[in-house]
Amino acid sequence: MLYICPNGYLIMADFSEDLLRAVKALPLKPGVYLFKDKMDEVIYVGMSKSLRKRVSSYFQKTHDRTKTKRLVSRVVSFDFIVVETEADALLLESSLIKKYRPRYNVLLKDDKSYPWICIKRERFPRVFTTRRLVKDGSEYFGPYASGKMMKTMLELIRQIYPLRTCNLNLSESSIEQGKHKVCLEYHIKKCLGPCEAHQSQEGYDEDIQAIRQILKGNTKEVLVLLEDKMKGLATNLEFEKAQILKEKWDLLKNYQVRSSVVSAIVNRVDVFSIISDVKYAYVNFFKIMSGAIVQSYTSEIKKQMDEPDEELLKRAIIELKERFHSESTEIITNIPVDIEGRNWHFSVPQRGDRKKLIELSEKNARYQRLERLKQMSMVDPERHGNRIMEQVKHDLRMDVLPEHIECFDNSNIQGTNPVAACVVFKKAKPSKKDYRHFNIKTVEGPDDYASMEEVVYRRYKRLKEENESLPQLIVIDGGKGQLSSALKALEKLDLRGTISIIGIAKRLEEIYFPGDPLPLYIDKRSESLKLIQQLRNEAHRFGITHHRKKRINAGITSELENIEGIGPGSIQKLLSEFRSVKIIKETTREKLEQVVGLAKAALVFDYYNKDNGKG
Repeated sequence: MLYICPNGYLIMADFSEDLLRAVKALPLKPGVYLFKDKMDEVIYVGMSKSLRKRVSSYFQKTHDRTKTKRLVSRVVSFDFIVVETEADALLLESSLIKKYRPRYNVLLKDDKSYPWICIKRERFPRVFTTRRLVKDGSEYFGPYASGKMMKTMLELIRQIYPLRTCNLNLSESSIEQGKHKVCLEYHIKKCLGPCEAHQSQEGYDEDIQAIRQILKGNTKEVLVLLEDKMKGLATNLEFEKAQILKEKWDLLKNYQVRSSVVSAIVNRVDVFSIISDVKYAYVNFFKIMSGAIVQSYTSEIKKQMDEPDEELLKRAIIELKERFHSESTEIITNIPVDIEGRNWHFSVPQRGDRKKLIELSEKNARYQRLERLKQMSMVDPERHGNRIMEQVKHDLRMDVLPEHIECFDNSNIQGTNPVAACVVFKKAKPSKKDYRHFNIKTVEGPDDYASMEEVVYRRYKRLKEENESLPQLIVIDGGKGQLSSALKALEKLDLRGTISIIGIAKRLEEIYFPGDPLPLYIDKRSESLKLIQQLRNEAHRFGITHHRKKRINAGITSELENIEGIGPGSIQKLLSEFRSVKIIKETTREKLEQVVGLAKAALVFDYYNKDNGKG
């Protein structure tokens, strides 16, 4: 059934047939839709530039994500509201999400009230911080996401302009009648005493006007004003007053230099950047005035329906510009985005000062993400591991969570002593008790491909025979050749297709999939690639250690066995005591005698020193 409501259209459907007919009746206009369950509770709020296209997509295709499937299965009716522009839809969506707090929606975290700097509407206005906005005509600047930034700003203002902090009613009549007396603030020169008419209202209001410009970020205008006054006083030989203004000018200039990150010509610009993983996105916001960052905030967004970054960034821009009362029309972002219905100009800078701002914004967003991951790894390591595995599953397009991963690497030097290593990670952590070494048995010479086929076959043949659990993911250290060899081994064991397998090449860290000639390049900062690299490096380390030990043992054994009269027992004693052949060669006869006795010590000593005349 179709109902008309003041704000748009309202559709209610009790059965799936009615629901589908209702979807087809939706307009191709911007708007907001509210999905409801059988209890008539709002479970999801969304927006679109075309209501019919977006809503119909939920009911016309198969969804890969479990949450989306669960959401669609619970929808029995929906409401929608048509609006004029996409920007209006984003604003309405944000307000409805805050109102209903649907379980399947993205929520911008941290709805706490932020502090503001208030210029009170009164005679001789006070300037102070507050978290309460009172509609009495006072001016409020902010909000400040960082309390430190707000305190720095307020301290700067009070250093430059001595203002009253008392809450006296400084009416003209009360001052004329002498009802007020100056306090300690006057005597320590933090207030100029307007309560006893030591400071005129005109002079006080002039200071308030300058403070207003500073709070708006227009420090350049205040600097010019102070400089003009300073020069005028100097011309009139009022050097003491000029010096006072010079000190104020220095304070403001130093603040401007400290806070500037780019050229001062970059003015009235909002900067937004987004980075994300499987479950969370982080949006950083900078408000730029005259090349200085006057506001900074990073919002964490928990994903609910695998929303794309562009959609999340749109919502964050609307939310954060409204929250921090930003009126800038120029917006720069790190990904292409556009919001219809607002006089906003979007761009993705490729060079210059604006590019530097984007890079700094991304750095802040990434830092926020790293801090959160560190906290998570310390507080809840299991959850941290699950999140990494979810990321690997997503990046490698796997069907199951890779709780058990194994990685193979071959080691040989010019074909000598060929060995291989298999390292095992469980829950994204090394399981060293499950590491395995392999001595190559069936391959002659330096054949890396055949060696890889042998060790993979031996590893999983044994696991199958012993009914041990198989991994969900196999990582092969190498490119397409090594990957093809490993696949041959899995085919022999009827395991191809049952275990995900990839190869990682060293040159560009490209990831190869079976049957796909084109590699996958994962973001170098991705935790998926970092985990795969950790597996590869651990396998390489483990294999090299075993290979080196094997070569050393082979060299030592063959050399000491050449000494006639020295058997395995004596060799073991010598190596246990001296650790290497080099040390044995340089050891005196007396020390050798202490380990293997007089006769055998003479044999070893003479073998290494017979040509140099040592005795």
